[in-house]
Amino acid sequence: MKELALILFLSTYACLLIFPKYRTYVALGSASLFVLVGIMPIANVFPAIDFNVLMMIGGTMGIVYLFIESKMPALLADIILDKTPNVQWAIVSLALFAGIISAFVDNVATVLMVAPVAMTIAKKLKINPVNAIIAIAVSSNLQGAATLVGDTTSILLGGAANMNFLDFFFYQNKIGMFWVVEVSALASMFMLLWLFRKEKKRIELEEKQKVTDFFPTFLLVSMVVLLVLASLFPISNELIATHINGIICMILLMIGLLYELLFNKKASNVVTAIKEIDYQTLLLLAGLFVVIGAIKQAGLITDIGNLFAQVSGGNLFVVYTLIVWVSVFLSAFIDNIPYVATMLPVVAALATSLNIPPTILYFGLLCGATLGGNLTPIGASANIAGLGILRKEGYEVSAKQFMSIGVPFTLIAVLTGYVMIWLIWA
Repeated sequence: MKELALILFLSTYACLLIFPKYRTYVALGSASLFVLVGIMPIANVFPAIDFNVLMMIGGTMGIVYLFIESKMPALLADIILDKTPNVQWAIVSLALFAGIISAFVDNVATVLMVAPVAMTIAKKLKINPVNAIIAIAVSSNLQGAATLVGDTTSILLGGAANMNFLDFFFYQNKIGMFWVVEVSALASMFMLLWLFRKEKKRIELEEKQKVTDFFPTFLLVSMVVLLVLASLFPISNELIATHINGIICMILLMIGLLYELLFNKKASNVVTAIKEIDYQTLLLLAGLFVVIGAIKQAGLITDIGNLFAQVSGGNLFVVYTLIVWVSVFLSAFIDNIPYVATMLPVVAALATSLNIPPTILYFGLLCGATLGGNLTPIGASANIAGLGILRKEGYEVSAKQFMSIGVPFTLIAVLTGYVMIWLIWA
């Protein structure tokens, strides 16, 4: 049975790589096969799916759409531009702004918000927008690992490690991933300043974006505040306690949709907000949760963890280094969501095998897998979205051109995070 589980699992991953457009169907089909051949009992299917994670992702996506529609991000970008002396600082500031937004908002949505601002500046000053858009995309990817709601990979880690919103800031009396990511962002900022050192043209802002509806901003801020409060106060009901983050996000989304329908009288916004939720990703994750539950049931997760332990000779530094840099390399070519979903239980098994707490390996995995996507144009959805915006404007970006920014940015950010995590958690 274990051999069959291994064949099915490897076939699933091969198909995810070969058929990226059909990865949702691959995951669901694989999950169904694991059930049909008897590796995964039907009774264990629903318990294997982390509905808290799925509700968090779905609710956040809907709230983010309403936030974008309110034009608040555009106003914030205008305020930043008004305070910058020239194009060099404007682009770097927009990249940092994209990063800050991305700590709380989906990476792709962040790029779709901020990239048009950079495009407008480029048109106004008759400069090439390619490097600016790439800088915004890679910066948004970097900051996705900063908070619990910043990226799907962070939400997955939170679910696996039972981490709440505040744990990303301070965890077990030590600084958490948020500060690691911020120091990495600061280090990479100097690279961006050097890259745009020749862009000294001044910017004159004609008119700031007007915001007429502040309620979506209130919803987004409320989401963060409530996630913090939920982490501070224990809940006695176990079912609610294990799903509280997802419940908060979904309730706030419902409130936002009702507000649009009853107060703004915009039924079309309600329909679009519901459509904007990425159901493909939610179904992909549901399928992967079942697949991972099945290989765990078959004992493969423990075996893979033991294999890592043998290769490293049981040395924590070697294991940690392998996890970070293998994750960087793989995430440059494959989607980091299925990769992280698969590796989280492997890391837990590996920590058990080495008889150590899994925290350093969890954070190393998140650092490598989230930041590694910046190496190549296809390594992250935000990069693809940014290049899509450029393509619509007539700019075709080669892999070499992207990597001239992506590679140094990634290496500086990952190296900073790699060293910090080891020094703090080893």
